Amino acid sequence: MQAGQGLPHVDGVLTSAQVRETAASIAAMQEPSGAIPWTIGEHTDVWNHVEGAMALLVGGRVEAAERAYEWARATQREDGSWPMKFVAGAVEDASGESNMSAYLAVGVWHHWLLRRDLAFVQRMWPTVRRGLDWVVSLQLPFGGIAWSQEYADGRPGRVNAEALVAGSSSIYQSLRAGVALADLVDEPQPEWELAGGRLGHAVREHRDLFLDKSQFSMDWYYPVLGGAVRGERAHELIASEWDTFVVPGLGIRCVSTNPWVTGAETCELVMALDAIGARDRALRLFAEMQHLRAEEGRYWTGYVYPDQVNWPVEHTTYTAAAVVLAADALAQGTAGADIMRGTSLAPDFAEIALECGCPSPDADLAGVS
Repeated sequence: MQAGQGLPHVDGVLTSAQVRETAASIAAMQEPSGAIPWTIGEHTDVWNHVEGAMALLVGGRVEAAERAYEWARATQREDGSWPMKFVAGAVEDASGESNMSAYLAVGVWHHWLLRRDLAFVQRMWPTVRRGLDWVVSLQLPFGGIAWSQEYADGRPGRVNAEALVAGSSSIYQSLRAGVALADLVDEPQPEWELAGGRLGHAVREHRDLFLDKSQFSMDWYYPVLGGAVRGERAHELIASEWDTFVVPGLGIRCVSTNPWVTGAETCELVMALDAIGARDRALRLFAEMQHLRAEEGRYWTGYVYPDQVNWPVEHTTYTAAAVVLAADALAQGTAGADIMRGTSLAPDFAEIALECGCPSPDADLAGVS
């Protein structure tokens, strides 16, 4: 962390010492290889792994964070993807998931904001570039990104040619981070910008062409969290399902049909609310989810409220990481605190060369007919 940057704290909710303790709880579950599994003995996926690395960095665990990034660099496949699941260093599920393979760009840009270490960025840049090139290759004609590709014996197979709102929204943020990194290393990537424009348009205008996962809260708030939807439309989207997912005093449901609130999803909604200026709601939700805090700064995954029990009976690194990143966003504690607001990312992309049949509103500005 740069000189003068302290750990974040949220007055009356979470102290800097508690944030440090939670970052330490993530480091305690990190494997010798650098991998950050969901919890001890569980699998590692590169998206949640990168989120864990970001939280480690916010919590002052620089060496652990950088070991995590080296693990990501070492485990990437030649085509730019990562296997969906590793367990104790072995591949359990070889499928490649697009939003997972995109997210390294967000982590590396976040590292740059906190550390200003150009050598680190240059070392990670080829990995970021390969990952985003693979992701962009999976873009569908309407603009969404196919959610996964099958692999057998290390070779790519059938693309699952359907897109998820949450995954595509996360990729939108990753592409903005990737373009920011590309500008930093002076290797412009215009094809990412073109893909980003089409992707943002799809998330905003073609929700009906994505797989229907509307029972999941992530499907609701991720267009805001990823930055594709902002302004009045973002406030309207948040209002549309607030009563469906928010359980006052506890957090938000992961699935609308289940009486189960989860900490990671609650903290992601906190960051989405913060990104659109709904600070009071964000602070209230962040305070309410602290009932999931356990000994040594760890966090339970969720809580089944009719039974008044934590379930599953595990502490997860991704929940702890979401808490740390939400605390940083609310406190504006580090130079990376705006990573979800998007103020440091590349600008929103122009909507040009659309293949969905819609007119391109930005075509004239871009010189495209």
